[in-house]
Amino acid sequence: MAHFELRKATIADVKPIHKLLMDCASKRLLLPRSFNDLYSHLRDFIVAVDRDTGVVAGCCALTITWEALAEVRSLVVDESFQGQGLGRRLVEFCVSDALTFGIYKVFTLTYQVPFFQKLGFVEVSKDVLPQKVWADCLKCPQFPECDEVAMMIEL
Repeated sequence: MAHFELRKATIADVKPIHKLLMDCASKRLLLPRSFNDLYSHLRDFIVAVDRDTGVVAGCCALTITWEALAEVRSLVVDESFQGQGLGRRLVEFCVSDALTFGIYKVFTLTYQVPFFQKLGFVEVSKDVLPQKVWADCLKCPQFPECDEVAMMIEL
């Protein structure tokens, strides 16, 4: 069984993150992210790295959306590493990061409802996320027909 280190992403992680995200996007499980977007938001990303091989096995980002609101996004664990708790650990790292900023509401838009429910997130209306809608959703190719579920945890 592999041992993983969770850490803030570095420039060297951008290409592996991009590959993880694009593989997942090709299955329509999340939206693709460009290299430009990844470089611009690199400080938001956490990676799970196999300590023995250096392989980036998963990633997740915490994006501050507004004064008291942050989003967990771009959560991906490579299929070959799934089932080892990495997704949970990545989300917990992001939630802990939100707390260090004094942010007590964290949301996500997801297709993985049962996974996030196990972590304490509950379904909410997208109407409670106007900052997200105006900042990101209007630019999304799925807007206004988004079928992702909005979920939130209050810490």
